[in-house]
Amino acid sequence: MTENHKSGLVALIGRPNAGKSTLLNSLIGEHIAAVSAKPQTTRTRIKGIITRPEGQIVFVDTPGIHKPGYALNRRMMQYVTDALMQVDIVVLMRDATTSFGSGDKYTLDLVKQAGKKTFLILNKIDRMEDKAALLPMIQHYSQEYDFAEIIPLSALKGENHDLLVSKLLEHLPEGEALYEDADVFTDQIERNIVAELVREKILEMTEQELPYSTAVRTEMWTETDNGAEIHCVIYVERDSQKPIIIGRGGQMLKQIGTRARHDIEKLLDRHVRLNLFVRVQGDWRNDPRTLDELGIEEHS
Repeated sequence: MTENHKSGLVALIGRPNAGKSTLLNSLIGEHIAAVSAKPQTTRTRIKGIITRPEGQIVFVDTPGIHKPGYALNRRMMQYVTDALMQVDIVVLMRDATTSFGSGDKYTLDLVKQAGKKTFLILNKIDRMEDKAALLPMIQHYSQEYDFAEIIPLSALKGENHDLLVSKLLEHLPEGEALYEDADVFTDQIERNIVAELVREKILEMTEQELPYSTAVRTEMWTETDNGAEIHCVIYVERDSQKPIIIGRGGQMLKQIGTRARHDIEKLLDRHVRLNLFVRVQGDWRNDPRTLDELGIEEHS
């Protein structure tokens, strides 16, 4: 460990579509979190790890803050409140292209209640024609809370990512690395990442309410001489949703599988044979056993 080595936990929090998972994937350099334009993409707590000679940052990506309806959503929000209590630094991400609303006030109130050292990240500045529009937003937030740093950036384009990392290392406490292996970039097991990559493709390719009533679980994984054979089950809530996922002549399911396999092979760096199955599981979003099986665990 180098002298004055820094390490600690950093929570990424914000409203749905703030860009948390996009930022995490970009910072880590690996596709570990599902990304979609649809809200509530992230359902569990995902850790991404950056290890440098001068320190280690363990990012905790959390679900977008929203009003919980199903048991699924209540568990998702528990991940957020747990993260706020456990981390060293909170990173509040805000879509700088949208106006301040009640959801933003609720999120800001959570930050105030946590009372932690907090960075404000104003994301999606690549979409802003006039960067001067950031000034009133910065002024408003500065009056509401004493942020340690305020950094405009683009999660998608990589703008100011190095600045964010350097400032986090500056503010984190001194200490040994939380993960000894410098090559480790996430706490997620490969089975979970694979399931999330399949779900990401479902989010991309399906419409309306269907994405919220689907889930994916890796059911079987066999290593072979030619690579890996993986079986994933896609859960839907109603019989009428099954043919939508499968598509005419199985074409939708085939396209989902092809796109997911491309990303999975890139992640695993080997050939993958991906088999997808669709299962109807009524009201799974309120079923504790199914939520446990999906890794969306209840926290006390």
